[in-house]
Amino acid sequence: MENKVYSKMFGWLFVGLLITFLSGYYLSLNELLLMKVLSIGIIPIIIIELGIALLMGFRITKMNPLTTKICYIIYSIVTGITFSSIFITFEMGSIIMIFLITSILFGCLAAYGYFTKKDVTKIGNMLFVALLAIIIISIINIFLKSSSIELGIAIISILIFMGYIIYDMNNIKYLVNSLDEDKASVYGAFQLYLDFINIFIRLIELFGKRDN
Repeated sequence: MENKVYSKMFGWLFVGLLITFLSGYYLSLNELLLMKVLSIGIIPIIIIELGIALLMGFRITKMNPLTTKICYIIYSIVTGITFSSIFITFEMGSIIMIFLITSILFGCLAAYGYFTKKDVTKIGNMLFVALLAIIIISIINIFLKSSSIELGIAIISILIFMGYIIYDMNNIKYLVNSLDEDKASVYGAFQLYLDFINIFIRLIELFGKRDN
């Protein structure tokens, strides 16, 4: 059953990433539609993303499998809205290159998380604390506007989500025991989706070539 869950999980991961990138690209080509979508403001978008993330995190065991899938798809679409700015800001060749680099990095770390015999459950709390610290520092830096702090945040964020890939890949083995096959695969995909997207965003910020 575990191998079946993993295959479904990567299938859902692919679907989520495809929805996000295609919707972001489509919106970037349709300026009028993009302006209408963005007219609702960034706050509602953040609230939707945060709401779904919290719902998936705290109610996953009680959620209907169909509801889980719908939430995941909605999250992927909403993230695509914010991704439209990436397609507008950076060159397509640069986006593709960073995507490939992220994919290779993700694949190596996911393989390690799957095959390692080490107990990586203990790093979950450390990663969570580090992530909270980064979020707080990011909020503070909105006012400080320090480029050096921003650089440090980007680098540390990449390291944190690299750790999360290993942790989340390993953790699916335990999810199988508490969730049914469908929910375990979608929830696992959601966690890995967040890891992939966050690393991609940070890498494009650091190394992406802007479109002149």
